[in-house]
Amino acid sequence: MRPLKILVSNDDGVFAAGIRTLANAANARGHQVTVVCPDQERSATGHGLTLQTPIRAERADELFDDGIQAWACSGTPSDCVKLALFSLLEEWPDLVLSGINHGPNLGTDVLYSGTVSAAMEGTIEGLPALAVSSADFQWRQFEPAARIAIDVAEQMLEAGWPPAMLLNLNVPPRPAESIGPLRWCRTAVRRYTDQFDRRVDPRGRIYYWLAGEVVNDLDAEVAGPGDWPTDVAHVNQGGVALTPLQPELFWMGDTASLPALG
Repeated sequence: MRPLKILVSNDDGVFAAGIRTLANAANARGHQVTVVCPDQERSATGHGLTLQTPIRAERADELFDDGIQAWACSGTPSDCVKLALFSLLEEWPDLVLSGINHGPNLGTDVLYSGTVSAAMEGTIEGLPALAVSSADFQWRQFEPAARIAIDVAEQMLEAGWPPAMLLNLNVPPRPAESIGPLRWCRTAVRRYTDQFDRRVDPRGRIYYWLAGEVVNDLDAEVAGPGDWPTDVAHVNQGGVALTPLQPELFWMGDTASLPALG
């Protein structure tokens, strides 16, 4: 296909191996790549924006392969994509890629994820966008996930990317030869038991450290075609989960069941 103008961002920061692997792989494929991402880790920031302090951006080309323009931004992942689109780029991209995240973004994770929110910012602005995650916090072999992400994006663009659709891709932590099939998936119900560890600092003041444990409800009813697996179940079986999302949050239940108001 023709070379694409691709904007790459993430929430793990400019020094993360995942974003370097993704940006360099897209560049090696012949695409024109620009990186605008946080200057440090901004995980689990959701769709937050910086409103009370200035946003700064510094060039960071030296962290990536030749031909890639890169900025490290002091803001959130969503800030980064907004800043790129409205200030830093001379032309808007054909595609927004976010990741590769160091850890899964499955089920309810998408509500908290800065990686998904960066991609969603592209979707809100009418651009094709894909978030990609490696479904293990310790896994560092990002090359297979980068190849799959670029293949998926190119295929979807060739086929005609549906409007207002964000794609969320989760790749299992396996070598390339052991990765299972790519499947369309539904978003599972995935909750965290929020456990706050109460501690005392050297000055005797109490503080709390959030450390939740994940609970997957694989039997819960979820939206989407019934013959599609959930993203959690498919990744747990070694497959690659591709889930279509959208910014629209309107309730999908039966509105006739709601009580009359007034």
